[in-house]
Amino acid sequence: MVDVPTRDRDRGQAIVLLLAVVVVVVVCAVAMGHFSARLIDKQQAQLAADAAALAGVVGGRVAADRLATANDAVLTDFVVTGDEVLVVVRVGDESARARATRAP
Repeated sequence: MVDVPTRDRDRGQAIVLLLAVVVVVVVCAVAMGHFSARLIDKQQAQLAADAAALAGVVGGRVAADRLATANDAVLTDFVVTGDEVLVVVRVGDESARARATRAP
């Protein structure tokens, strides 16, 4: 049996470990990018819903739709109950709802 020096036997171990670390970092970066995009869409949807609800109290569905569109959102639901307006808007895959009223 030939005795192989330890240095030759361990050669290449660091490369495998480095590749594993690089793969984990890349996967985490992609996941964080996806999460960030969804978070931005959710915030944009809530902003558009709030604005559309306030506009809907004053100008009805047409005003709510116009303001939702101005905020890069789609008005998916508009309900008036007495002095109260409830709207639901969508931005990408995210949706948000908001309620506004004329009452003090």
